Amino acid sequence: HVQLVESGGDSVQAGGSLRLSCVASVDTSTINRMAWFPQRPGKEREGIAVAAIYTTTNSTRYNDAARGRFTISFDNAKNILYLELNRLKPEDTAMYFCAATTRQYGWALGEITYTVWGQGTQVTVSS
Repeated sequence: HVQLVESGGDSVQAGGSLRLSCVASVDTSTINRMAWFPQRPGKEREGIAVAAIYTTTNSTRYNDAARGRFTISFDNAKNILYLELNRLKPEDTAMYFCAATTRQYGWALGEITYTVWGQGTQVTVSS
Protein backbone atom coordinates (compact mmCIF):
# COMPACT_ATOMS: atom_id res chain seq x y z
CA HIS A 1 0.00 0.00 0.00
CA VAL A 2 1.15 3.51 -0.80
CA GLN A 3 1.84 5.74 2.18
CA LEU A 4 2.13 9.52 1.98
CA VAL A 5 3.96 11.77 4.42
CA GLU A 6 3.89 15.54 4.00
CA SER A 7 6.30 18.13 5.34
CA GLY A 8 7.39 21.70 4.72
CA GLY A 9 4.48 23.61 6.19
CA ASP A 10 5.33 26.72 8.15
CA SER A 11 4.19 30.18 9.20
CA VAL A 12 5.15 32.92 6.76
CA GLN A 13 4.20 36.48 5.98
CA ALA A 14 2.11 37.44 3.00
CA GLY A 15 4.18 37.55 -0.16
CA GLY A 16 6.47 34.80 1.06
CA SER A 17 7.15 31.36 -0.36
CA LEU A 18 7.18 27.77 0.85
CA ARG A 19 7.87 24.37 -0.63
CA LEU A 20 5.79 21.45 0.56
CA SER A 21 6.99 17.90 0.14
CA CYS A 22 5.14 14.59 0.11
CA VAL A 23 7.12 11.38 0.25
CA ALA A 24 5.33 8.45 -1.34
CA SER A 25 6.59 5.16 0.00
CA VAL A 26 5.87 1.52 -0.65
CA ASP A 27 4.64 0.28 -4.01
CA THR A 28 4.47 3.59 -5.86
CA SER A 29 4.78 2.03 -9.32
CA THR A 30 1.04 2.01 -9.87
CA ILE A 31 0.41 5.65 -8.98
CA ASN A 32 -1.20 7.52 -11.84
CA ARG A 33 -1.80 10.96 -10.38
CA MET A 34 -1.04 12.97 -7.27
CA ALA A 35 -2.48 16.20 -6.00
CA TRP A 36 -2.61 18.73 -3.17
CA PHE A 37 -5.84 19.60 -1.39
CA PRO A 38 -6.31 22.40 1.15
CA GLN A 39 -8.42 22.38 4.27
CA ARG A 40 -8.95 25.93 5.42
CA PRO A 41 -9.54 26.82 9.07
CA GLY A 42 -12.93 25.76 10.32
CA LYS A 43 -13.93 24.14 7.03
CA GLU A 44 -14.00 20.73 5.44
CA ARG A 45 -11.20 19.68 3.15
CA GLU A 46 -11.87 21.18 -0.25
CA GLY A 47 -13.17 18.98 -2.98
CA ILE A 48 -11.00 20.61 -5.62
CA ALA A 49 -7.23 20.36 -5.50
CA VAL A 50 -5.04 23.40 -5.88
CA ALA A 51 -2.83 21.34 -8.19
CA ALA A 52 -2.47 17.86 -9.64
CA ILE A 53 0.13 16.02 -11.67
CA TYR A 54 0.21 12.92 -13.86
CA THR A 55 3.24 11.17 -12.40
CA THR A 56 4.21 9.33 -15.59
CA THR A 57 4.04 12.33 -17.94
CA ASN A 58 4.46 15.27 -15.51
CA SER A 59 1.42 16.90 -17.06
CA THR A 60 -0.06 19.35 -14.53
CA ARG A 61 -3.41 20.85 -13.65
CA TYR A 62 -4.15 23.88 -11.47
CA ASN A 63 -7.23 25.51 -10.08
CA ASP A 64 -7.77 29.17 -10.87
CA ALA A 65 -6.51 30.43 -7.51
CA ALA A 66 -3.25 28.52 -7.74
CA ARG A 67 -2.39 28.98 -11.38
CA GLY A 68 0.59 31.29 -11.73
CA ARG A 69 1.50 31.19 -8.04
CA PHE A 70 1.84 27.51 -7.20
CA THR A 71 3.93 24.88 -8.97
CA ILE A 72 3.46 21.14 -8.57
CA SER A 73 6.20 18.70 -9.49
CA PHE A 74 7.11 15.05 -8.96
CA ASP A 75 10.57 13.58 -8.58
CA ASN A 76 10.23 10.12 -10.09
CA ALA A 77 13.61 8.96 -8.80
CA LYS A 78 12.85 9.85 -5.19
CA ASN A 79 9.04 9.43 -5.28
CA ILE A 80 8.56 12.88 -3.78
CA LEU A 81 5.73 15.21 -4.71
CA TYR A 82 6.36 18.92 -4.28
CA LEU A 83 4.19 22.00 -4.14
CA GLU A 84 5.96 25.30 -4.43
CA LEU A 85 3.83 28.15 -3.12
CA ASN A 86 4.77 31.69 -4.11
CA ARG A 87 3.29 35.10 -3.44
CA LEU A 88 1.37 33.63 -0.54
CA LYS A 89 -1.79 35.31 0.69
CA PRO A 90 -3.54 35.03 4.05
CA GLU A 91 -6.35 33.14 2.31
CA ASP A 92 -3.84 30.41 1.40
CA THR A 93 -3.74 29.49 5.09
CA ALA A 94 -4.73 25.83 5.30
CA MET A 95 -3.68 22.32 6.11
CA TYR A 96 -2.43 20.94 2.80
CA PHE A 97 -3.03 17.26 2.12
CA CYS A 98 -1.16 15.19 -0.40
CA ALA A 99 -3.20 12.57 -2.27
CA ALA A 100 -2.51 9.80 -4.76
CA THR A 101 -4.50 7.52 -7.01
CA THR A 102 -3.94 4.51 -9.21
CA ARG A 103 -7.15 5.16 -11.10
CA GLN A 104 -6.89 5.90 -14.79
CA TYR A 105 -10.18 7.83 -14.79
CA GLY A 106 -11.69 10.77 -12.97
CA TRP A 107 -11.04 14.46 -12.88
CA ALA A 108 -7.45 15.14 -11.86
CA LEU A 109 -8.45 17.98 -9.53
CA GLY A 110 -11.39 16.16 -8.00
CA GLU A 111 -11.20 14.78 -4.48
CA ILE A 112 -13.25 11.72 -5.35
CA THR A 113 -10.53 10.57 -7.77
CA TYR A 114 -8.02 10.00 -4.98
CA THR A 115 -7.81 6.99 -2.73
CA VAL A 116 -4.67 7.51 -0.62
CA TRP A 117 -4.14 10.50 1.65
CA GLY A 118 -1.42 11.90 3.83
CA GLN A 119 -1.96 13.49 7.21
CA GLY A 120 -1.35 17.05 6.07
CA THR A 121 1.08 19.87 6.68
CA GLN A 122 0.02 23.27 7.99
CA VAL A 123 0.63 26.49 6.10
CA THR A 124 -0.14 29.73 7.90
CA VAL A 125 0.15 33.06 6.11
CA SER A 126 -0.04 36.27 8.12
CA SER A 127 -0.78 39.70 6.73
